[in-house]
Amino acid sequence: MSRIGKQPIALPKGVKYTVQGKEVLVEGPKGKLKTPLPEGITLEDKDGHMIAARRDDTLAPLHGLTRALLFNAVEGVTKGWTKELDIVGIGYRAEMKGKGMVVFTLGYSHPIEFPLPTGVEAAVDPKQTKVTISGIDRQKVGQVAADMRSLRKPDPYKNKGVRYTDEKLKKKVGKTGAK
Repeated sequence: MSRIGKQPIALPKGVKYTVQGKEVLVEGPKGKLKTPLPEGITLEDKDGHMIAARRDDTLAPLHGLTRALLFNAVEGVTKGWTKELDIVGIGYRAEMKGKGMVVFTLGYSHPIEFPLPTGVEAAVDPKQTKVTISGIDRQKVGQVAADMRSLRKPDPYKNKGVRYTDEKLKKKVGKTGAK
C-alpha cells in the first residue's frame, strides 16, 4: 500500500487543475505547470483537496510518485521553490550578467558563464558569495543548483568550492595528519 499516494493534497485558493489526456495542468498565482498522469491513476476532488486513486495494486509504485509530483506542482504554483548555494574560497565569486546569465569566478583561468533556463531565476547577494535559485518547477530548480555546484565541487581538504547552504561537509586530514 502506498502511504504517500493516499494522502490528500490541499488546494489553496486560486489553484485549479485540469486533466488533459495523459497530463495534469496545475494553474496558480505564480504560473502553470504540466505533470504527467499515468494510465490507471485518477484524480478526485473532495472538499478542497485533490486525491489520487489507482485502478489496482499493480500501479502502487506510480501512485505515490504521481501524488508527490502533483504536490510539488501545487506547492510550486503557490509558493515556489528555492535552493541556496554558498561559494567558499579566496577570489571565488558569482555575479549576474543581465537577467539570464550568472558568471562564476572559481579559480580557473577563465570566468564561467552559466545561462539560466526559462522559468528559473537567480539572485546573487552583495558579497557575491551566495546564489539563490528560484522557480516554480522543483525539478528544474534542483537541476540548475546541481549543475552550478558541479562547476567546482567542494574540496574535502580545504572545503573550498560551491556547495548547498545546508550541506554538511566532512573535512579530511592532509598528509601531515596521517601516521
